[in-house]
Amino acid sequence: MIGDIRETEECQLKDPMDLFHSGQVVKICAPMVRYSKLAFRTLVRKYSCDLCYTPMIVAADFVRSAKARDSEFTTNKGDHPLIVQFAAKEAQVLCDAARIVCPFADGIDLNCGCPQRWAISEGYGACLINKPELVKDMVRHVRSQIDNPKFSVSIKIRIHEDLKRTVDLCQKAEAAGVSWITVHGRSIEERHQPVHYDAIKIIKQSMSIPVVANGDIKTLKDAENVHHLTEADGIMVARGLLANPAMFAGYEETPFQCIQDWVDIALEHGTPFTCFHHHLMYMMERITSKQEKKVFNVLSSTSAVLDYLNDHYGVW
Repeated sequence: MIGDIRETEECQLKDPMDLFHSGQVVKICAPMVRYSKLAFRTLVRKYSCDLCYTPMIVAADFVRSAKARDSEFTTNKGDHPLIVQFAAKEAQVLCDAARIVCPFADGIDLNCGCPQRWAISEGYGACLINKPELVKDMVRHVRSQIDNPKFSVSIKIRIHEDLKRTVDLCQKAEAAGVSWITVHGRSIEERHQPVHYDAIKIIKQSMSIPVVANGDIKTLKDAENVHHLTEADGIMVARGLLANPAMFAGYEETPFQCIQDWVDIALEHGTPFTCFHHHLMYMMERITSKQEKKVFNVLSSTSAVLDYLNDHYGVW
């Protein structure tokens, strides 16, 4: 982390709220475990992504361990605006984590939406939507302890079965000074059920701060439709960007130039092979035959992948 972070000391941090005041829908790369790291953020920024999140980082580990900081958070001077997402359940721990990243990022986000069992059993993620006073306290603490007024503090949530509880949570967070709220339009229990875009619209109409819509957005057309359905100020995409990092630039499937860009960026950043390969598997899902996938998906070295791309697609 430190080597790359030093570069950012010369960079100009940005005010993410400027994006929401631009009059355009803000296009956002979601926090994705293992995937929304620096190299991938660098790629999607080339293709009209306005704002990127890091993968979720457990704040307590980040504060306690230099090793965790080095492995979990890497950035550079082109990686802005950048939001660092934390899992936290104590206000002061979140503040301490925010203070560490404040010189190098443009804001933090509190994860109140992760539905995984391990997170909920630890008191992180989606269980926080049932603790509105704690969320309010955490937002307020960060607001009061970070001197930079442009440093954003946002939250990402899921919805309750009873939407009044969600609106109450959002209004409490707004009163505490939250910058914006991202709403994944499913409850904790829902996984592949249709997203409740109508719920996101109700939340948006109840707030005077920006609201970001998240859930099942696979194409730029989907993003436009969800914007119209919800009136959201921003659109956050996860799997849609994995499958097509050029999605926000209007491409319906990953263009070969984007694959070439990923190869160049990943090699430059020293991306571990598994991550490098997995991203390519996602990107090429729609443009390769079943037979090609059988061969490509079992390649086991960077050189084998590069040879395959060169032989079959003239990439690299």
